[in-house]
Formats: sequence, structure tokens, C-alpha cells
Amino acid sequence: MIHFWAALGWGTLATGLLTLVLSASQGLGWTRISLPYVLGTMVAVDRSRAIVVGSALHWLFGMFFALVYAVLFQRLDRSGVALGAGLGAVHGAFALVVGMEFVGAIHPRMASRHDGPTPTRRLEPPGFLALHYGRSTPLVTLLAHVCYGAFLGFFYRPV
Repeated sequence: MIHFWAALGWGTLATGLLTLVLSASQGLGWTRISLPYVLGTMVAVDRSRAIVVGSALHWLFGMFFALVYAVLFQRLDRSGVALGAGLGAVHGAFALVVGMEFVGAIHPRMASRHDGPTPTRRLEPPGFLALHYGRSTPLVTLLAHVCYGAFLGFFYRPV
């Protein structure tokens, strides 16, 4: 049994940290990726509405993954910064290698890596490791996920 509300609370804050790292990296020109924008444009046509919808989806996914981490911490009967950071590294690597390919394949407004842009598919596909969004994108994405996991590992305690 996990501490459901603790996992959601710490997950909300951890998602805030992950978002801060990614947004700061984007603002500093280290990456062009905006996960809320990519998620939002999957469901909203209007670009300004997409960032709002995508931000909400991003927070919901962050809380969902906090529950997954809590289950893993519970199963392992321990938590901690190193364990959380390790889980975050695996999570980030999976997002880069599998998630970005998956998003590129199902996104209704994103060009595919096999076909160029069309009037309705104007977003650039992420490419392998999301490198189309900048050379530093894989490093920044891994760092953000490691921070997310380390934060959860530090604050969440299994029952």
C-alpha cells in the first residue's frame, strides 16, 4: 500500500521541478523542446490553447508517474536520492528512446520522419533522442528526469 496523497503531493512538486529545469533550458537556448506544447498540440488545434491543455496533461502525467515511482519504492521497501535519480534516469532514457518515437508516430499535427510537413502536419518530429530539438536536448531531458526522481526519492517514504 502506498501513501497515495503523499505521492501525489510530492509528485506535483517534482513535476514542478522537472518543468522548471526544462523551461529554463529552453529559455537559455539549450533545447527547443516544450513537452507541454507537444502534448497540447496532440489534442488542441489552436496553438495558444495547446500550451494550456498541454501543461495540464504534463502535470497529470507527472502525478501519474509519481504514483508509479511510489509503487516501485514500496516494492523495493526503500527510497532515497540515489534510487530516485536512477529511476529518473531510466524514465528519461525511455522517454527519449521510445516515447519520442511514439509521439512522432501518433501525433496528428507532427510531420513524420518519413514524410515531410503538410498543411496539417507542421510540427517538426523529435527524431532519435529528440535531437531535432537541439543537441543538448537528450542531456537536458535526462537531467530533468533525474531531478524529478531524486526529489521523489528524497521526500517520499514507503509505508
